[in-house]
Amino acid sequence: MSFTLLSSPLQGFTDFRFRNAADEFFGGINAWYAPYIRLQGRQEIKNSYQRDLLPENNHVPHLIPQVMTNSAEEFLFVAGYVQGLGYTELNLNLGCPYPMVTKRGLGSGLLKNKERINDLLTRVSSESDISISLKMRLGYEDSHEILDLLPILEKHIIKNIVLHPRLGKQLYKGKADLEMFKKCIENTSHNICYNGDIDSAAKFRELKDRFPTIQSWALGRGLIANPFLAQMIQSDNDQLPNDWIDQFSRFHDTLFRGYDEALSGPKHILIKMQSFWEYFSLLFSNPHKTYKRIKKAKNVKVYHEAVRINLEGEGDEIQ
Repeated sequence: MSFTLLSSPLQGFTDFRFRNAADEFFGGINAWYAPYIRLQGRQEIKNSYQRDLLPENNHVPHLIPQVMTNSAEEFLFVAGYVQGLGYTELNLNLGCPYPMVTKRGLGSGLLKNKERINDLLTRVSSESDISISLKMRLGYEDSHEILDLLPILEKHIIKNIVLHPRLGKQLYKGKADLEMFKKCIENTSHNICYNGDIDSAAKFRELKDRFPTIQSWALGRGLIANPFLAQMIQSDNDQLPNDWIDQFSRFHDTLFRGYDEALSGPKHILIKMQSFWEYFSLLFSNPHKTYKRIKKAKNVKVYHEAVRINLEGEGDEIQ
């Protein structure tokens, strides 16, 4: 069976600079979800969101905007904006687990309010022709939240549901509830996409064997930690390419240049790249030592030297 790989968004990481660089050097992702737009009570799209969605800034095969809201008014406003840019689908984030979001009844914090979700979807579908997709968890407090919600979703036209089988309150801790994921598949006619904990081609095969009817799979943090991951899954290869250090180095330099041009001052680019290395270090044989070296860098010159030592050291390990 053929399958589709999607990139699940991660705020602060998977913007157009990362997407373009990852697609250029590694490929393998069929469609990318953009990090969410949040209006915060104002009927205006922040400049950073606009830049991220501008077609001229995006060179990936397919990009899907996302919105985080519990308001039909806000959804319709964002839908009109993205349609003006040529997008035909808008993803509703019902999955974000962070307390600063969920305590406002947003992200996975909205899942327990099935009536509000129903009202939002009803109004949106009657006033807009944009395709709607959902990014969801099993619930915030309790997985019965999704079992209560699925029958309501059956009444609506939804392109697909990207489902991460954890509760919001778990954040990214504990195990994904694969039994509940199976129960969700059995209780909906909607197209379900699996999202969560895919960090290797072997893990993907394991999940694909367990859920043979699933045709689309979303990669989240695993793709940032290993930008080769989609390529490895598509080619069913458990090993990094022989020249992965060179490929990663060119990807890193492209990413650095992109952020260096966009951010004001060396301090900001340093913080940005250090946050990426919290994930990138997992690609290396000694993640703790690799990340510690980057984290200790107090200026850009020392940072570049730390990157060089990490890459050269990894090359020596492989030889």
